[in-house]
Amino acid sequence: MAERTRSGGGDGTRRGARGEERRAEIVRRALEVIAERGYRGATLAAVAERVGLTQQGLLHYFPTKEALLVAVLEERDQWDTGSARPTASGGWPLDLLASLVEYNAMRPGVVQTFSALLGESVTDDHPAREFFTRRYERVRAEMAATLRGEFGDRLPGGLTPEEAAPLLVAVMDGLQYQWLHDPEGVDMPAAFRSFLTLLGRSTAPRD
Repeated sequence: MAERTRSGGGDGTRRGARGEERRAEIVRRALEVIAERGYRGATLAAVAERVGLTQQGLLHYFPTKEALLVAVLEERDQWDTGSARPTASGGWPLDLLASLVEYNAMRPGVVQTFSALLGESVTDDHPAREFFTRRYERVRAEMAATLRGEFGDRLPGGLTPEEAAPLLVAVMDGLQYQWLHDPEGVDMPAAFRSFLTLLGRSTAPRD
């Protein structure tokens, strides 16, 4: 009896692992479809076909299109932070932010999808609106902690970290739009390092 119980537990663990792998694959394929068609044009049927499932099979993992969208956005944020850890103050080192901008410059498809969804989400009925609202609240707080850890309670220009945090976020996201429109004319990593210089902190490019 004990052996059967252990075996059943092992089977359950394997099934759970396979389920997580399948969910991760669905999220990756959904990201591809959204990048190609935009959120409005990305149907569950198209995602299901891309991953080799029926639409009903896809609904077993994500009961609604909105649930899948939020999973895609959360996964994108996980890719951004990776194995990095915030500082004791709760922020992220400026060097890490500069590295993140460089990393994003190597994956235009992901940046395009995020930027398109961000633009669409300003409408009242968009399912990603709440996600981005909460995300920006969190990111502004993290950027304020980053700036406080770097400069203290006042930046060289006199702004507080809380006053400068929305500007830092705006530069990071705004540069992505300019770069997507003109990748040859806008060196996104170099422009971000220039902004850090304006803040009073010079970050050298990585080798």
